[in-house]
Amino acid sequence: MTADGAIVVDRLRVRRGGRVVLDDLSLAVRAGSVTGLLGPSGSGKSTLIRSVVGVQIVESGTVTVLGEPAGSVALRRRVGYVTQSPAVYADLTVRENLRYFGRVLAAGAARVDEVLATVDLEVAASQVTVSLSGGQRARVSLATALLNDPEVLVLDEPTVGLDPVLRRDLWETFHALAAHGTTLFVSSHVMDEASRCDSLVLLRDCRLVAALTPAELRARTGEEDLEAAFLRLVEAEDPR
Repeated sequence: MTADGAIVVDRLRVRRGGRVVLDDLSLAVRAGSVTGLLGPSGSGKSTLIRSVVGVQIVESGTVTVLGEPAGSVALRRRVGYVTQSPAVYADLTVRENLRYFGRVLAAGAARVDEVLATVDLEVAASQVTVSLSGGQRARVSLATALLNDPEVLVLDEPTVGLDPVLRRDLWETFHALAAHGTTLFVSSHVMDEASRCDSLVLLRDCRLVAALTPAELRARTGEEDLEAAFLRLVEAEDPR
């Protein structure tokens, strides 16, 4: 763990429903990178994501984002958050959604046009959101999170349920944002998305298995396939 990461988690412990779901977890996310948070369903990914955006009650430990406590007022315009389900109004057009959220965030009309171009939805701007495909709705939700030009963008399983082409397109968008300096923390339970990340945070059974790059994971396990590498890593650390 390095103290200069855009996101720094130090000895985080979270209990939900009387059960510890994250225990003594520490990690750092490098600024300007695409860091994947990967692991099977129930491994604690969403709880960690919620802790990073400051909406999760934690028992102990700290989460710092851009040098500020997670969820603090100072971060409201600096951090974007995309939930698993698109958080937009189905009965409004794409542009109407963005104008509404733009007013909430005090983003100008020019910014609406910019984010439409970023997520490649200019031709669909006048369509009612409910009529869009699942991938397009996911991009509308992403666009709303980009309106305030966040320095950190946190995405909770943004590609779930999408076909391979749409997933590819979203990941290309993520890397384009990182190339312009945005830090992305992206959760997924699909291990083949690990190869699309600059760095990986691997969770299993609510604990940190490893934090490393895809190349380091391959070298450490001797496996070229990243899913096989993850399984080899788990088996090596599990005495059972």
